[in-house]
Amino acid sequence: MNKKLKTSLAFAKNILVTGAITETSRKVEIEICKHLPREENKLIVEFGIGHGNITREILNTISLSSKLYAFEVNKKFCDYERKNISDERLVIINDGAENHQKYLNQEIDGVVSSIPFSFFSKEKSQKIVQDAYNLMRQNTHFSQVLLTKFNFKKFQEVFTKHYVVSLKGRVTEYVIHCEKTS
Repeated sequence: MNKKLKTSLAFAKNILVTGAITETSRKVEIEICKHLPREENKLIVEFGIGHGNITREILNTISLSSKLYAFEVNKKFCDYERKNISDERLVIINDGAENHQKYLNQEIDGVVSSIPFSFFSKEKSQKIVQDAYNLMRQNTHFSQVLLTKFNFKKFQEVFTKHYVVSLKGRVTEYVIHCEKTS
């Protein structure tokens, strides 16, 4: 069975966790990493790693001295990534995005997320976005892929500076870029 079909089946079996039935497009991988810092010694956080297509793009974008903390609730996805991505900069954490503060004790230089906010309660969604915002350095970005415009508001309530990119393909995917400004 080819990788794309395996991924689609794994996503479909876990639709309430992944919020997707396939990986994001290559266009999204590039767009969502657009605002990541390329300078040395940065801390990047990823919420939702799936089968790692965005994770790989993050690692290709950040410097060799930076770190990527990737949070994923699906243990099978974590195990898959541990086997398929060998990079000392990557720290895979089998836990939800809402618990990221338990693992991070320094400021974040960027957040990339593909978690399914549509399946979360309003309170859980707000907590994830607000807690990430609180840990972010000034002038850094939180970029989120969404499949509907429904969830834009939760980001607009926290971030004053934001914009949306619409990427048309088999399915229209949206990336919202939010900046923490001083």
